[in-house]
Amino acid sequence: MRSLSVLLALAVGGVTAPLAPVAAQTAAAPPTVIRAARMLDVVAGRLVTNATVVVEGGRITAVNPATAPKNGRVVDLGDVTLLPGFIDLHTHLSSEISAGAFTRAVTSTEADAALGAAANGLKTIMAGFTTVRDFGGDATVALGHAVERGTLVAPRVIPARESIGITGGHCDVTGFAPGVREQRPEDGVGDGPWAVTRAVRYQIKHGAQVIKICATAGVLSLEGPVGAQQLSDEELQAIVTEASRHGIRVAAHAHGNAGIKAAVRAGVTTIEHGSELDDEAIALMKQRGTYLVPTTYLVDRINLAVLPPLVRSKAETILPIARESLRKAIAAGVKVAFGTDAGVYPHGENAREFALYVKFGMTPLAALRAATVTATEALGRTDRGVIEAGKLADLVAVPGDPLQDITATERPTWVMLGGRVVKGADPR
Repeated sequence: MRSLSVLLALAVGGVTAPLAPVAAQTAAAPPTVIRAARMLDVVAGRLVTNATVVVEGGRITAVNPATAPKNGRVVDLGDVTLLPGFIDLHTHLSSEISAGAFTRAVTSTEADAALGAAANGLKTIMAGFTTVRDFGGDATVALGHAVERGTLVAPRVIPARESIGITGGHCDVTGFAPGVREQRPEDGVGDGPWAVTRAVRYQIKHGAQVIKICATAGVLSLEGPVGAQQLSDEELQAIVTEASRHGIRVAAHAHGNAGIKAAVRAGVTTIEHGSELDDEAIALMKQRGTYLVPTTYLVDRINLAVLPPLVRSKAETILPIARESLRKAIAAGVKVAFGTDAGVYPHGENAREFALYVKFGMTPLAALRAATVTATEALGRTDRGVIEAGKLADLVAVPGDPLQDITATERPTWVMLGGRVVKGADPR
């Protein structure tokens, strides 16, 4: 563990001393007064001009006060729009797709994953994302702790630890000889209600703040048809019931209609991908208030050339269908929460998802809400996602007006996490 901590510290490069914890600044530190030409009120849907935000102790203490604190340290951002820090609900910080991705399970270690998570986390926060819900094993559980301690510069992490699925399914390690990297409930693999219940309990015991499941088969795995339901109705219900006892929400990887509907009926909070939504599935999601996390940018960016033939064939079949499902879901008014599947494409490009939501029918404001207020609703968190007094001081500034040009989100000039500037100017 000591060696792993050293490796993590080295991963950010140039950090030679512990950073202030993001949860709180030093009590004696004076407030920070942030000024910007514009600020987006994502709830009211309007731009506020000549905005002032006061930050103290890691939280926002005032927005456009009549009088700014006289002892405040001023950060004048100039001609930018100030936004709540972006939230990505579907990342894999501890990995990235490559030619070696399908043998990584037997060629890499947890230390490799930790180093990758630290480096990819840095790229992600520099892209303006201050919170991620990550599906990356123990490495990203540890990354989340390191961020809260101030050891590393990366987003806040809502981790799932190991994803839960059936033997030989999308959440299992497949493609190797019998006996090689066999998985147990502790690793997220189980068959039957009691086995998956044990899997849920074990993930929560070891740091999971969300449970991710594989309700259906998938693309980036060597098992069967991409949309086939894998977890049974009974297994799905057992997972959601157990997670709910702990106050934990469930995110369901689901491509095919049968698995999507079964997961929604079981009570999951989010459907990840939702590639084959029909009218019944859309109506059911609206009825139950289930969120769709589309992960659509990867369709343009995934490197098909590094995929094994079976996997490439699945990708080429399902990804165009997923785009049409997203159009239908947006048109029908399904709640869309921002998520990208970062790691399937290069980390740090997360914001390119915004423009695609607009292309497929959202307004720029709705797209921005997907990564702020709607994402916080899906997380069940009330301490972020808006610029209001009492909320975490997680902020991002972009050039121009993102309501007129949503691609401005791809060019953040300044990022604050818990009252600490991690990108751009800081007077301290």
